[in-house]
Amino acid sequence: MAQPAIAQPKPATLVAAGSEIVFTTKQMGVPVEGKFGRFTAQIVLDPKKPETGSVAFAIDTGSARFGTAELDAEVPKATWLNVPKFPQATFQSSAIKGAGPGRFEVAGKLAIKGVLRAVTVPVQLVQAGGTSTATGSFTIKRLAFKVGEGEWTDTSMLADDVQIRFKLQL
Repeated sequence: MAQPAIAQPKPATLVAAGSEIVFTTKQMGVPVEGKFGRFTAQIVLDPKKPETGSVAFAIDTGSARFGTAELDAEVPKATWLNVPKFPQATFQSSAIKGAGPGRFEVAGKLAIKGVLRAVTVPVQLVQAGGTSTATGSFTIKRLAFKVGEGEWTDTSMLADDVQIRFKLQL
């Protein structure tokens, strides 16, 4: 007798207009905030069985904007994100576990400028009607990803910590 097929959760559709990825660092102690304008995500998550889910991101590094012409012109250069050589930053989950009602820990590999590092991202998921909104934040060390090379490795000018915040409407 054939086994019944187990229904797999369908990938969530990202609503770009209601989603954002923001990054904040400190230059000489002053917070400086930027955003990525283009990114895609493939998210499969059954909140009752988070361990069966997966999350994958591709961020267009050339879409990074601080909102000033001078900074926006610097970010794509080799010293920073090296957009011509590394047009995307990516994240691929390796494990998802529940961390309380509507809360999850997503572990995986983040790749920026060809450097791959393990990260764990706390995620809060809120459902309202047919829409889910995932939010969270985590901190990376920019120098671990070779972001800000040469004279910019001096962390007294530009902090090593970069906070990444996201809101994803699904």
